[in-house]
Amino acid sequence: MDEAHVVFMQRALDLAKRATGRTSPNPLVGAVVVKDGQVIGEGYHQKAGTPHAEVHALNAAGENARGATIYVTLEPCCHSGRTPPCTDALINAGIAEVYIAEVDPNPKVAGKGVRQLEQAGLHVHLGLYEQEAADLNEVYRKYIQTGMPFVILKTAMSLDGKIATVSGESQWITSEASRQHGHQIRDLVDAILVGRGTVERDNPALTTRLQDKQGQDATRIVLDSHARTSTDARIFSAESEAGVIVAVTPDAPAGNVAALQKTGAEVVTVPATAGNRVCFKRLVEILGKREITSILIEGGGEVNASAIAAGIVDKMMCFIAPKIIGGRNAPGPIGGDGFPSLSDVPHLQRIRVTPMPDADFLIEGYL
Repeated sequence: MDEAHVVFMQRALDLAKRATGRTSPNPLVGAVVVKDGQVIGEGYHQKAGTPHAEVHALNAAGENARGATIYVTLEPCCHSGRTPPCTDALINAGIAEVYIAEVDPNPKVAGKGVRQLEQAGLHVHLGLYEQEAADLNEVYRKYIQTGMPFVILKTAMSLDGKIATVSGESQWITSEASRQHGHQIRDLVDAILVGRGTVERDNPALTTRLQDKQGQDATRIVLDSHARTSTDARIFSAESEAGVIVAVTPDAPAGNVAALQKTGAEVVTVPATAGNRVCFKRLVEILGKREITSILIEGGGEVNASAIAAGIVDKMMCFIAPKIIGGRNAPGPIGGDGFPSLSDVPHLQRIRVTPMPDADFLIEGYL
């Protein structure tokens, strides 16, 4: 492979990353138009409903796009959605050659865009940086293929696996740098989910607080089977314009539900499990239909255990501080009944360990 092709596709990937966390429910896409070895136009998809990466790049290239080559991180769309088909734009602009990192997993595209370009006489090359492009759009891939959000379970614990002391003190186990990294994750997701216990114990705002004051707040979701969350909780205050959803079961008292609705929160009734808890799987299905494509779980041990048992967790992120808390009754990150046999225990795949400033480290993996 000519090194120039690698350089231009890397540039397209770098452009796509600029909109991380901003394109939901659409994918991250970058595009670079090249002619005679020189970049003459580039762009990236910035937000759903706005022009796609290819259109930005073609507009920048103008008439010079005729006979040029385009490098794009995802197969150009061939259907009309919020915007017109990008395949038509490439053909009408006179593009001669197309390098595509990854075929679009969207069933409405899934190779149809490639065929349309080839039928129009364009030379199409597939697979350059395919895995990198797929990793970039892991949220989109899960959502577009299943209709279900990509779910990240994040926790912070001591080296001996405690998320609080025996007296309940939990702020703060990890370092300021680790907590800032956690806010960076919040900035990239559509929703943050906790249980009522976390709201009562920590009274969090669940907002995104980055050092540079930038960032966006995600929709806040509270699991509360009987709608007993205090209406005075910070999550219902005016600290953020992000919406609040309280997920309850059909047994939630009408008076409690009405009180929560008066705070401006939306109350969603979800079928209950055998233990009369909110059914996690049905909840994420409901959220997926609302185009919530990613959820960050920041719950306590019981919520985390329920999420894993329901099989909805895609990725785990565990911040670990080099501290020993101890205490047989001090809580750990995963509660519930546990797995009866090691053969039943889920294993993390594609594990990555990242040292954090101030001696913490982050372990990431996929379930």
